[in-house]
Amino acid sequence: MSENIERVKCLIIGSGPAGYTAAIYAARANMSPVLYQGTQPGGQLTTTNEVENYPGYPDGITGPEMMMEFQKQAERFNTDVRDGWVTKVDFSGPVHKVWVNETKEIHCDTVIISTGATAKYLGLPSEQKYLNLGGGVSACAVCDGFFYKNQEVVLVGAGDSAAEEAHYLSKLCKKVTMLVRRDAFRASKIMEARVKNTENIEILFNTETEEVIGDGQVVTGVRAKNNITGAIFDIPATGFFVAIGHKPNTDIFKEYLDLDETGYVIKTPGTSKTNVEGVFVSGDAADHVYRQAITAAGTGCMAALDAERYLASKEVPEENELA
Repeated sequence: MSENIERVKCLIIGSGPAGYTAAIYAARANMSPVLYQGTQPGGQLTTTNEVENYPGYPDGITGPEMMMEFQKQAERFNTDVRDGWVTKVDFSGPVHKVWVNETKEIHCDTVIISTGATAKYLGLPSEQKYLNLGGGVSACAVCDGFFYKNQEVVLVGAGDSAAEEAHYLSKLCKKVTMLVRRDAFRASKIMEARVKNTENIEILFNTETEEVIGDGQVVTGVRAKNNITGAIFDIPATGFFVAIGHKPNTDIFKEYLDLDETGYVIKTPGTSKTNVEGVFVSGDAADHVYRQAITAAGTGCMAALDAERYLASKEVPEENELA
């Protein structure tokens, strides 16, 4: 083996709740984990201004602060947390090969994928402005809906997830206005019926977002356009929710791992095991249903335990153990 190649017992790719939890468990099991933080250290949670639904934080905590605490806990048990991101892998042979920043080559006994997923946004400058300010733009109703209790919000989307998020928000908010770009939903008939039969949900078909309006600090409304008539109008709102899907950050694995039609890693049910022996997955890279910090952390624990058991099964018993 070249002197430039590093050998690692457990490599963790990604640094959200899944990655850091995997690191804590792996480190405590003497697996000497190395964790690369990726292009977004801390993961999606770093874009969340307030986290109030994670157990153990009775007064709430910001997403960035929470991820810093996760990192400190992982480092307490000597996890080697590194800057950089994985740009290439080769899982074709018995040795799992990983390249970091296109240059550094690492050979791994086990790999835990915790690369997460990225929420899709419209890409409007005003949307990104208030998203970065934490002033009223969100891609997770379950995470942030509580902050808009008894207020009016706008939600963009037409699929099952959008219908589900709109229905969830309707239980908290005074009014939910759904903007649907076409003349029909993409959601299943049962989800479509659910939102249509909810009194405080208004559905505007053939309607697109022109701009997110605000006072420079927080959202105050949404400027929309009817793409049939061309009419432009403003909708008063304190929250703007985007529910147009997520993209799992799994492209570099597609040559070796089984992925579903949208790119989520397919794992053995009830485990974190992928189709490649010694490669495990946790968090939103495999979860398109729950997408919560607490569920991601739980699967991070599973992945570390599965990796530990895999390594144990590969160990050669000592001679005295065979006697």
